[in-house]
Amino acid sequence: MPAAAIYCRVSTGGQDPDNQIRVLQEWARARSFQVVETYCETESAWRDGHQAELARLVRDARRGRFRVVLVWALDRLSRLGALSILSLIHRLAACGVKVLSHQESWTEAPGELAEILYAIAGWVARMESQRRSERTTEVLQFAFSAEREGPGP
Repeated sequence: MPAAAIYCRVSTGGQDPDNQIRVLQEWARARSFQVVETYCETESAWRDGHQAELARLVRDARRGRFRVVLVWALDRLSRLGALSILSLIHRLAACGVKVLSHQESWTEAPGELAEILYAIAGWVARMESQRRSERTTEVLQFAFSAEREGPGP
């Protein structure tokens, strides 16, 4: 039974990672993986360097604790773009660890095809996050300007 780790991330402390964890545990059982550790982050993926659980996962991968990392989706690993995702995937692969995404079944594709798709997924995650941030900023600006103008006539 191959040893596996689960990595999940939610963007704020107010969000609950249990939904991700529960689905990934069931997925691991169905795939006959033995989950040896669960790493759970409650930080924004934009705060690179502040993901202590991801750093711990990489350290444990170097120690050979598992051969597979299960994630809900690749954007849970990073939203910093293609280079960030590819770098992490390569660091883990150098330890003999494969990342499998529940939402992106192509993560099991062999060779260079998977590498191209990882890059695209990293780019998409970054673009989605930027768009969300832009929309939030627009809403806040609208609310602030409406507050400054006061009630209508």
